[in-house]
Amino acid sequence: MRTYKTALIGTGFVGRVHLEGVRRLGFVELYGIAEPQIEKARALGEEFGARKVVADYRELLEDPNLDAVDICTPNALHLPIVTAALEAGKHVICEKPLTTSVENGKKLVNLAREAKRRNCTFHNLRYYPMVQHMRRMREDGDLGEILVVQGTYSQDWLLYDTDYNWRIESKDNGPSRCLADIGSHWCDMAEHITGQRIASVCADLQTFHKTRRKPKGPIETFAGKTLTAEDYVEYPVDTEDFGAVVFRMGDRARGSFTASQVSTGRKNRLNIEIYGTKAGVAWDQERPDELWIGQRNSNNQIIVKDPSLLKERARPFADLPGGHSEGYDDTFKQVFRRFYNSIGDPSMQPEYPQFVDGLRQLTILEAELESSRKHRWVDVPAFQAATA
Repeated sequence: MRTYKTALIGTGFVGRVHLEGVRRLGFVELYGIAEPQIEKARALGEEFGARKVVADYRELLEDPNLDAVDICTPNALHLPIVTAALEAGKHVICEKPLTTSVENGKKLVNLAREAKRRNCTFHNLRYYPMVQHMRRMREDGDLGEILVVQGTYSQDWLLYDTDYNWRIESKDNGPSRCLADIGSHWCDMAEHITGQRIASVCADLQTFHKTRRKPKGPIETFAGKTLTAEDYVEYPVDTEDFGAVVFRMGDRARGSFTASQVSTGRKNRLNIEIYGTKAGVAWDQERPDELWIGQRNSNNQIIVKDPSLLKERARPFADLPGGHSEGYDDTFKQVFRRFYNSIGDPSMQPEYPQFVDGLRQLTILEAELESSRKHRWVDVPAFQAATA
């Protein structure tokens, strides 16, 4: 099997998780790391065995030995880095959101198409085995006609005004934080499972902390609890802590969800419930190996992940036998495996979310922001995203 050479751009919390996922494949080599904080990059490069460590990503893109780049920078940097990578002929993985606006998302979709390079928006949460099982149940007609889709993505890591991350500031993150960061994951999963599209939205956003206290120096994501009062400066906040969205899906289905980064005690709870005319299903990311199946006229069930008992088309997303948990980090491996295999086979239909899927979520996001701003329902422009 060919070995592919990849480079990581950005070394924050999720960048490290990306490196650990790539390392598990066995046929992808960490060729380089680019990060302006060069000492941090060197330490990570030494730990993971990177050949090249540079401060400027453009130096890596000039290297003809490099096959692909994995972009894990703040959102505002996605557009210039993805553009430069595609123009350099590299295949590209980009963390979500793809960029900070629909306009820029369209530019990247078109550029990737023109460059004929593999491209992936990293909506990895589709790839829990039980999520794939739900999708295959829907495809096989087990759920009947979908009527109701509801849930939440709830966290508490930005509960206090002393909690800080670059995502809070729109200059780095874009105009939305909570709905862009985690609400997009929920919407992507809802559309992926149901096979339907969110057609219109009515959203209400809230910023509970109008000002926050910003650390005087850089900190890692989720690390704000360790700081003391003298370590901060006060600054105004222009992104939301919470969003509630009611939506219409397809012709008949209706739904709602909340996205929150201030829900006390919830660490990373993506919960989704889908109710059809034959059965309902519910899944919770904090209990990823379990799936609730609800019936009207017989007993409800809770099934536990076992590849031998999954729907046939869901089995390839589970690598471990029953009783062996597969969680958040395993979803990274599943996406990476499919992405890098597709580089070597031009005829392979991508089995991962592409830039067009990232654009889809930006389209929903902009409708949500407009709805909240104008206090009314807003239609989501229709287009066909990839469905793999």
